[in-house]
Amino acid sequence: MTVNTIHLKPFKLSRNRVWRTYSGGECLEKWQGISNPKDSFFPEEWVASTVIASNVGREEYVEGLSKIEFESGNSLTLKELIELYPIEILGRKHYSKYDSKTAVLVKVLDAGERLTIQVHPDREFAKSAFHSQFGKTEAWYILEGRMIDGEEPYVLLGFKPGTTKEKWKKLFENQNIPGMMNALHKIPVQSGDVFLVEGGVPHAIGSGCLLIEIQEPTDYTLRVERTTPKGLTLSDDACHQGLGFERMLDCFHYEAYDKAETLNRWKKEPILIRKSNGGTEYALIDKRHTDRFSMHLLEVRDEISVNNNDTFSIAVVISGSGTIISNGQELDVQQADQIFFPAVLNQVIWKNNSVEPLKVILCYPPE
Repeated sequence: MTVNTIHLKPFKLSRNRVWRTYSGGECLEKWQGISNPKDSFFPEEWVASTVIASNVGREEYVEGLSKIEFESGNSLTLKELIELYPIEILGRKHYSKYDSKTAVLVKVLDAGERLTIQVHPDREFAKSAFHSQFGKTEAWYILEGRMIDGEEPYVLLGFKPGTTKEKWKKLFENQNIPGMMNALHKIPVQSGDVFLVEGGVPHAIGSGCLLIEIQEPTDYTLRVERTTPKGLTLSDDACHQGLGFERMLDCFHYEAYDKAETLNRWKKEPILIRKSNGGTEYALIDKRHTDRFSMHLLEVRDEISVNNNDTFSIAVVISGSGTIISNGQELDVQQADQIFFPAVLNQVIWKNNSVEPLKVILCYPPE
């Protein structure tokens, strides 16, 4: 394979399902067009991933690395491809700052049950506890929801006023799950909602949520529930990731806000970037919100051009069908396709091929 055949075009990534401690995936599979969709313990699709999933007890499985299948029948993981051609793939500026790391990870996940209450490290904690350059700040774009056991989709996010480290520790030690849930704000969600979840903020994705997640490229999840809602018992290491429970509790930011302030801080409204006859682009998450990553929504009515500004990008097609044109080459895309754009592709044209708009989530690494 030559540089031209590998780099100078967008390419689709293969499906990449990952095992988790919670069940889900029925709506994900329905959205992907899979026949007989069902929930399982593979509720997540990892997109443009160079991260190996951290699943205690499943270390023999190397899960999480995205793969590219070439027309020749050969295949490479995205990580291997980047290591071969880091500057062409990632861009010179990105490479000079992050070496061959993408500095970002995208997922599509479908919660068939509430996830355990958890926290991810900020960069300071990640550096101290895990010797990692990255924490796990993340953001969610809600695709759709389903009612499960009579309950509409929701998320738990942020401590309520009155929650202190001492109270939280006692709730954890007693495994008072209703008490822990009640200490967090319960927020109903609907299609199009956007949330930023900074490292240190307690949260749990509720049952019935199908969402796209963009995050820092780690799998550090610290859980305060020893048993999942469906009854799966978690080992100590699966909860504290080898840190011990005292250190785990230090990961939380014990900042408590009322519901209005919680929504003001972490629920984000789309910001219109541009609008034309060809389409509309919104910033869902950008440098006004965080310096960790960016996420845009592209609605293509006819045809619209996107400039990558000498960095790579990742696309997930939400709905519709269309054609990508880059360097004179065309690639047809449809709902649930995941596409990686190397940095050498400075301009990409998106064309809509259907009556309804072609909707795409575009994800970018930190600037």
